[in-house]
Amino acid sequence: MFARFTVIPAIDLKDGKVVRLTRGAMDSATVYGDDPAAVARGFEAAGAEVIHLVDLDGAIAGEPRNLAALSRIRAAVSCPLEASGGLRTTDSVRRVIEAGADRISIGSAALTDPPLLAAACRMLPGRVLGSIDVRDGRLALKGWVATSELPVSEAIARFRAAGVAAVIYTDIGRDGTQAGVEAEAMAEFASRNAIAVIASGGVAALADIRALSDRFGRGVVGVVVGRALYEGNFSLGEAIGAAHAPRSDGSP
Repeated sequence: MFARFTVIPAIDLKDGKVVRLTRGAMDSATVYGDDPAAVARGFEAAGAEVIHLVDLDGAIAGEPRNLAALSRIRAAVSCPLEASGGLRTTDSVRRVIEAGADRISIGSAALTDPPLLAAACRMLPGRVLGSIDVRDGRLALKGWVATSELPVSEAIARFRAAGVAAVIYTDIGRDGTQAGVEAEAMAEFASRNAIAVIASGGVAALADIRALSDRFGRGVVGVVVGRALYEGNFSLGEAIGAAHAPRSDGSP
């Protein structure tokens, strides 16, 4: 799935609109538009290889709530779509695939219902990502409104055993804050747990993209970017360029 470092723009959906939260708080939503399909078209035109979709309402409700928006986005773009939020049954997984998702990301259900994770990986081999959402060292669940006592290492072991393609690691304390990333910590996490990691949360500048992409060889295979794009810190094209520009030592 990840032959090279991938910059993944995010579209977070709440009531059918494009929003971004700060540190996962639903009452902190900033609305960036009411036409998710138009946003997706813009990302694809800028070079998006995949678009990450988060059903925020679904994450709270425990079942998909923005399938109509997903369908409209699918009709608008041809690049792969990665869906998450509220995927806690095999039926919900089927519904988002039927609505147009190419890949899915499972978080809460993987921790509360391991057989579902295994079933999803069997249904969609190579197309399932795990989701690790961490606040103050603890795993967050159900739209980040609950926490789990399960150690992060055990969660990773479950993802690895089930056969996920990679794990999206979100630092909730940084998500939506543009506080910068901890690229080295991400690389150490990937290496220590022997699993491919997609970083999420805190991206503020092109330097963050470059720092993460520099660690592709150590298991950091991509980054999910949201608010920094919407606030105009840089464009998606600039982010992709920064990720793939030759290094000063001549390496790709």
